[in-house]
Amino acid sequence: MKLDTNSNVYTIVYATIIVVIVALLLAVVSSALKPKQLANVELDRKKQVLSSLNLKVDSLSKVTSIDELYGQLIDEQEIAGKQVFVAKTDDGTKYIIPMTGAGLWGAIWGYMALNDDCNTIYGTYFNHDSETPGLGGEITTRGFQTRFNGKHIKAADQYQMEIVKGEAADEQVQAISGATITSKGVETMINSTLSEYKEFLTTSGKCNASAETCAKADPEQNQEEVQ
Repeated sequence: MKLDTNSNVYTIVYATIIVVIVALLLAVVSSALKPKQLANVELDRKKQVLSSLNLKVDSLSKVTSIDELYGQLIDEQEIAGKQVFVAKTDDGTKYIIPMTGAGLWGAIWGYMALNDDCNTIYGTYFNHDSETPGLGGEITTRGFQTRFNGKHIKAADQYQMEIVKGEAADEQVQAISGATITSKGVETMINSTLSEYKEFLTTSGKCNASAETCAKADPEQNQEEVQ
């Protein structure tokens, strides 16, 4: 019996076979590439954490260099029930906390490195999914991220950061011009994270655990107060 290649049945069967073959090939390729994709995601995460320490990780082209540096500096811990990256640097111990939030068009995220007083910002890193280039997308630039350096997150008994339009006061951060919503998204992300990490912030750090701990951490200042 001669096969009628012009019939509808033949067309449907042929198309089905091709679709199944292509689907199987894509599944095999996807499965083969998945370990590498996961490794790239993990590598990017490490670079982001290191970037919050004001390190120029983009200059490290080799994967082994980033892994080695991360292994030397970063100790991933769970403190007060929260994920914290503890970094041992030449400038002392830094506590890095992860953050996630929403910008104008999509997700934003980042990392904030704090000095061992759990109050002074040492460095930050921010990124986004789909903010507008030249506007909200500027949160990825060092020009914006370094505005947080040296600022304090604690005011009275509250942990918060304020991002404002125009001129910023001492403990405020100037927003990105023309990107008010994204800037406020960063502010909300930071403050909600600080609220979630309040227990860690109030019980960690050399001058937070207790008055005795603070006195041991800064004996000269303690002596001055006695005098």
